Amino acid sequence: MEDIFKIYSEIKPLIIKRLSEFKNLWKNGRDKDIFAEFVFCLLTPQSKARVCWKAVLELRKKNLFFKGNADEISKNLKGVRFHNNKAKYIVYARRKFLKGERFILKDILNNFKSVFEKREFLVKNVKGMGYKEASHFLRNTGFYEDIAVLDRHIIKNLKKLKVINEVPASLSKKKYFEIEDKMRKFSKDINIPLSHLDFILWYKETKEVFK
Repeated sequence: MEDIFKIYSEIKPLIIKRLSEFKNLWKNGRDKDIFAEFVFCLLTPQSKARVCWKAVLELRKKNLFFKGNADEISKNLKGVRFHNNKAKYIVYARRKFLKGERFILKDILNNFKSVFEKREFLVKNVKGMGYKEASHFLRNTGFYEDIAVLDRHIIKNLKKLKVINEVPASLSKKKYFEIEDKMRKFSKDINIPLSHLDFILWYKETKEVFK
């Protein structure tokens, strides 16, 4: 626990700045920028965040976001695991949630009152998006107060902190919610907001505050 509080004292200003940027993205960001965050979260399963964001920037640079087919997109997902499937997910999401260059998913999600309803919609309607990826996208667009992004770094450290007894082999909906509840309670017990704790545990492994 000493490490947790030490890290928090060091990076708290960075966390606050990053979370403020996330909220501003949803409130004032262009549809292109929000869609970029959406694609980033689709790419991240079993892949490094920095590699995925670099791929997103490459797609934007080559104007493949809105016009590229699955093969063209796949060729530009260098270092991203399961790039062929993820390219198809991007094309599918584009057909479903883009009208021209307008990202209508924003309007759809704004109709839901709670972050949990938004997350359920994403999981049920976006190919390639499970609870971790949906939580990631919502966190990165400012809806972070009550949900956790349970990636391998977070789960590994929750076990080290004895918040959970073991690292599960897979994350079903029930298991995801169970671990999230335990992390939420832990954050209250140590008086660190859930969204901040998320960054702390990620920083503990990666040594950066990123996305």
